[in-house]
Amino acid sequence: MTQSDLFTWSMEHDPNLRSTIVSVMILDTDPDWDRLVQTIDRGTIVVPKFRDRLITVPFELAPPRWLPDPDFDLSWHVRHFTLSGAADLSSVLDFARIEVMAAFDPARPLWQFTVLSGLNGTGSALVLKVHHSLTDGVGGIQIADEILDFLRAGTERGQVPDATSTDGGGVFGDIVRWNWSTGSGLLRSGVSAALPAVRRVVTAPARTAKDAAVLVKSLFRFARPITSTLSPLMTGRSLGRQLSVLEVPLEALRRSAHSTGCTVNDAFLAAVLIGLRDYHERNGSTVDRLRVAMPINLRQAGDPIGGNRITLARFTVPVDIAGTVDLMHALDGVVEGWKHEPAIPMSNAVAATFNRLPSGLVAQMFKHVDFVASDVPGSPIPLYIAGAQIERIYAFGPTTGTAFNVTLLSHDGTCCIGINVDTAAVPEPMTLTDCIARGLRAVTGVDDVRPTR
Repeated sequence: MTQSDLFTWSMEHDPNLRSTIVSVMILDTDPDWDRLVQTIDRGTIVVPKFRDRLITVPFELAPPRWLPDPDFDLSWHVRHFTLSGAADLSSVLDFARIEVMAAFDPARPLWQFTVLSGLNGTGSALVLKVHHSLTDGVGGIQIADEILDFLRAGTERGQVPDATSTDGGGVFGDIVRWNWSTGSGLLRSGVSAALPAVRRVVTAPARTAKDAAVLVKSLFRFARPITSTLSPLMTGRSLGRQLSVLEVPLEALRRSAHSTGCTVNDAFLAAVLIGLRDYHERNGSTVDRLRVAMPINLRQAGDPIGGNRITLARFTVPVDIAGTVDLMHALDGVVEGWKHEPAIPMSNAVAATFNRLPSGLVAQMFKHVDFVASDVPGSPIPLYIAGAQIERIYAFGPTTGTAFNVTLLSHDGTCCIGINVDTAAVPEPMTLTDCIARGLRAVTGVDDVRPTR
């Protein structure tokens, strides 16, 4: 496990911080069952952690170990049900909602894949449930490449790689390797930073002192405790969840962003904040600023498939800027600033520090964040799975102790937006969804932004 993988797993001590990701694919027809099973079986060999379970190390001297599940049974992980009655997207979201709230069986690999037939008569849905310790959003897209096709007829993927053991030589060896790799990794990063620093001390002592002060301040901003919630409304926390979705043409969001010199993520976040401002006003309250947690992608070419190569930045964003363009520009400055924080390259060390803090303290740090927002680039072209075309893909990220998670995943020209709400924080989830839809209309000028629960 990386430090980030361990962090997502360690948060399980508090059920409110469960790191479960659920994705919903809407298909035009039922997938071919035999092809689907064969495809997923191959995928679990290409990404072997999908055949592994986590084994706890005594006294937590090292993280849980990924070891092959001796009782691995693909039929337990891949399931097929038929929806009853006049099933629509709401029926699928009801099923996905239960998946979001249900804990994994820790004795088995941490994923499930469910086919739901009978959607709108002839269609179907796939509901993929995976623990965040297996992958982040971008890693999930990489894993999807191993099971999705560019043609309805399928994709020739070649020879299946040989499965390799991940035993690693026993518990004691694992403890030694983990602590050595962690310590030596931090030492290497420290030495690599220290040698240039020594040279700078000699050649530019004043500049060096200034840079050191900047880094210390950045580390404090990145890891500091948060003791209060900025929203006066979204303060409750519970295990209740409600899911809803929105969609808007990607080109409309991109056009709006680029016309103002901003990014699609800026336009998306502006729409969410306009919706949140409206939601507070509808409930007789006002809010000037909110605190968001946003994943920053650290994945590089050559990194293994899956796993977590992100860091979660927590920062405040303005809500009280009336002009849509002005709000987007303000957000662009804030987000770009955080992407270039001096502490970001040291996020693995920060995660290592969090992993050694009491779980209750870490939980409080996240429960005072208002919401999570994530923007994941998907496929620009049609995709298929086992002979069925994927019409929409909605991702529901974990709330991680916040009031809600809103995730945008682009697919074949459409921004598919999944909203996962803590019902104690947002007792009227569809009101919030309607407000965010209004924000999307304000940003894009597209009138047909319809929410579904």
